[in-house]
Amino acid sequence: MIGKWNKSVILTYIGLAFAVAGIFLASREGFINYAWCCLMAAGVCDLFDGAVARKVKRTDEEKKFGVELDSLVDVVSFIALPIALFMASGMTHLWDIAIFALFAICGVARLAYFNTVTADANGPVKFYTGLPVTFSALIFPLLNLLKYPLDRKSFVIVLPCSVAVISLFQILRIKIPKPKGIMYIVFALLAIIMLVVYLVFL
Repeated sequence: MIGKWNKSVILTYIGLAFAVAGIFLASREGFINYAWCCLMAAGVCDLFDGAVARKVKRTDEEKKFGVELDSLVDVVSFIALPIALFMASGMTHLWDIAIFALFAICGVARLAYFNTVTADANGPVKFYTGLPVTFSALIFPLLNLLKYPLDRKSFVIVLPCSVAVISLFQILRIKIPKPKGIMYIVFALLAIIMLVVYLVFL
């Protein structure tokens, strides 16, 4: 078989499976909260897949494959899945296509830029340039909670405007510290709290 199937990439594949499940659930009436949970679960997988891979002895070919795989999975998990969730949340007008296109273009450009930078870097990258697309796993579920204090008319205005702003932040030349150490635990705890909110309270 082509591809790599060892434990260094298993968590990445699991994250992809969550993303596919999320896209499906977003299209089903009454399952939107489960779709949001799939986005967050994919984010948790992405948070730790690099750490898992680094603990596995890999060849140079396996390392290159892992980098490419991670970016391709990110396109599905943090670009395609959020767009499906936006549509399920009320962004169904023809002009919303422009927002989706902006979000997708900025996200893909951000991923391509990051791959180029990491390929040329000597040693680990300490800062992200631009907002990583993977932050969608936390930002968008939080943004979605605004629909509860806001009325629907206000929310369907706030949502596309927020998506457009976040899209531009992905390609702005701003430095964002890369999570490390205890921040992994903080992000994981935030994800758990959000999952409880979506599964129990909403």
